[in-house]
Amino acid sequence: MAATLVLKGVDKTFYSRRASVHALDDVNLTLEDGEFVSVVGASGCGKSTLLRIVAGLEGASGGELTLDGAPLTGPGRDRGMVFQQYTLYPWLSAQDNVEFGLRHLPRGRRSEVARRFLDVVGLLDFAGSYPFQLSGGMQQRVAIARALALRPSILLMDEPLGALDAQTRSLMQELLLSIWERDRLSVLFVTHDIDEAIFLADRICVLSAKPGRVREVIDVHLPRPRQFAQQVEREFLELKQYVRSLIHDEAARNTGFSGVLQ
Repeated sequence: MAATLVLKGVDKTFYSRRASVHALDDVNLTLEDGEFVSVVGASGCGKSTLLRIVAGLEGASGGELTLDGAPLTGPGRDRGMVFQQYTLYPWLSAQDNVEFGLRHLPRGRRSEVARRFLDVVGLLDFAGSYPFQLSGGMQQRVAIARALALRPSILLMDEPLGALDAQTRSLMQELLLSIWERDRLSVLFVTHDIDEAIFLADRICVLSAKPGRVREVIDVHLPRPRQFAQQVEREFLELKQYVRSLIHDEAARNTGFSGVLQ
């Protein structure tokens, strides 16, 4: 079951004894019911901080966050989180890792749900395998199954494919799209990869350099279902160049460097 997420004037400042860091400033964004939104921006612009605030892992310094009109005040099973690193418990099997978040269910029901979602990500045959026996892509598929098993309204993904090789990454993108097209979850997806952001999303939110503000929200009009051949088409390449120019401008402004960034 998908849901609508609304962020109004979200602000975040980190304080220490010697200094403060203004990470996010007046962020306004709506993630519509069943929508896939990618968040991109220059390094350090607050993308991951924004996702952690939505997940309830960080508190906002100001502003409002609501899910279907109800205030978000902390973590909850209505939001599933997938991190860049393979955050699996090494002493638990793939199935036990998925079951770990299902302790609110009866024991027999946990097993049934875990196996169903391992099947969704194509890993039912590896239910008894431990993380060290799985490739990086397989470990991340277990992490995705664990998040999906909670039946969240929103799936939050923080660079979930960033550590994978190019071929595995492309296969995982296809898997994510197939899951999203089947269940129509609302997805907020942080990535540094512009091609990935365009290929997956309905809209792309570009954050400014720190403090992170919404520089622009761009509609992606590529037809669905998406195919990798679209990435060499003119519309895709023009959108990629436009997003890249926005990020380049923000990175240059933040560093004071006006030359060409590689």
